[in-house]
Amino acid sequence: MNLIGWITFPFRYSFSKLKRKFGKLDLVRMEILLAYGNENGIFIKGRLVEAYKQSKPSAQKTAFQNFIATLRRYAGNSISDVQVKLQFLHIEQLLMSNVEGLFETKLPISITDQLSNDYAKLTLIEDEGIVAENITIKFKITRYTTNSPIGIISDIDDTVIVSHATTLGRKLWLSISKNAYTRRPFPGVSTFYKYLTNDGKNPIFYVSSSDWNLFELIQDFLSYREIPKGPILLKDPHVTLKNIWKSGGGSHEHKLEKISHLMNLFPNTKFILIGDSGQHDPELYTKIIERFPEQVKAVYIRRIKKVDKEREDRLNSYNHTIPVAWVTNSSEALSHAKSFLEL
Repeated sequence: MNLIGWITFPFRYSFSKLKRKFGKLDLVRMEILLAYGNENGIFIKGRLVEAYKQSKPSAQKTAFQNFIATLRRYAGNSISDVQVKLQFLHIEQLLMSNVEGLFETKLPISITDQLSNDYAKLTLIEDEGIVAENITIKFKITRYTTNSPIGIISDIDDTVIVSHATTLGRKLWLSISKNAYTRRPFPGVSTFYKYLTNDGKNPIFYVSSSDWNLFELIQDFLSYREIPKGPILLKDPHVTLKNIWKSGGGSHEHKLEKISHLMNLFPNTKFILIGDSGQHDPELYTKIIERFPEQVKAVYIRRIKKVDKEREDRLNSYNHTIPVAWVTNSSEALSHAKSFLEL
């Protein structure tokens, strides 16, 4: 979670409980974070927060205006212990929001028709002190075929977007002073990812240790920079003394779990893994290769700092069966992909 989020969470949680108790809670907003699946099942994740007003980001916003927008993003209180009703096809399911306002479900389905963009409906169950901004929302579920030959799994920070994730002060400054329109992508990322996805034919998934409060910013950033869109799998916050001072840090085991989930969901797909050398991507992708050796087509690691030889050698040991490329920029990665990969 962003540093501001970690610090303010206990106050936001307690404050929302008190406001609800005394009937002072603002309208409750339902937000859909994930809605995707395949022929056999779908995955839905969302959250409940107090509705808050947020100005639209633009390249003209000042650092102060972006700082105020960041405060608003984290000031919205999560709404816990509230039910929502999910309706999809013939399925109805009641879900309960947790302490961070998050709810999720995995639904097995059996659909034999051609893959399409299906729609589901979510209804807030109003209770004492709970009034919906919109009582019902309709949203799209994107389904990908389990027979997709190629898929892409990419990190975000310092892989797609310049974040300085290994330097707390610089990352915090970027987080609070910039917006989706003024954050910088690495040059050439859009071209490289469009090539890998074959202009949208191959699915792409983004897995990051950023928290869900940054979901909309990341989504807007990808759209504005014309980087291929795909499900964004972020980190559920867990407040501990160990990681309260780390922005997007703490344990990265959730990334291993989420990538393993994608490998199991699409067992016939060979994935291209993209990350950077700043944190734990080399070790993470080594573990993925060990677990799913037949499902990794290639690995790209952007060098953003010196990597000790032992870390590099362990990943490189698979280079005789899986292309492993350590690159300094996206042009270098694109040249490698065009030379070594059959897409």
